[in-house]
Amino acid sequence: MENGDIQNRLGKRIVEIRSNLGLKQIDLAMRAEIDDAFLRRIETGRVNPTVRTLEKIARGLDVPMKDLFDF
Repeated sequence: MENGDIQNRLGKRIVEIRSNLGLKQIDLAMRAEIDDAFLRRIETGRVNPTVRTLEKIARGLDVPMKDLFDF
């Protein structure tokens, strides 16, 4: 599995969880205390987020971080 593939799958999983919660990107960005443009790049698989950023996103989604990798 290539890095880009993992990033894309991770991004899609974040979108899936966020959508299921009825959250807009801006809402999650505010909850996670990250820039909404950065979140957009994560969700589209264009950047490789740090563990710290993933922790913030998981907290913003109110899920364990391991759920972000359930793909």
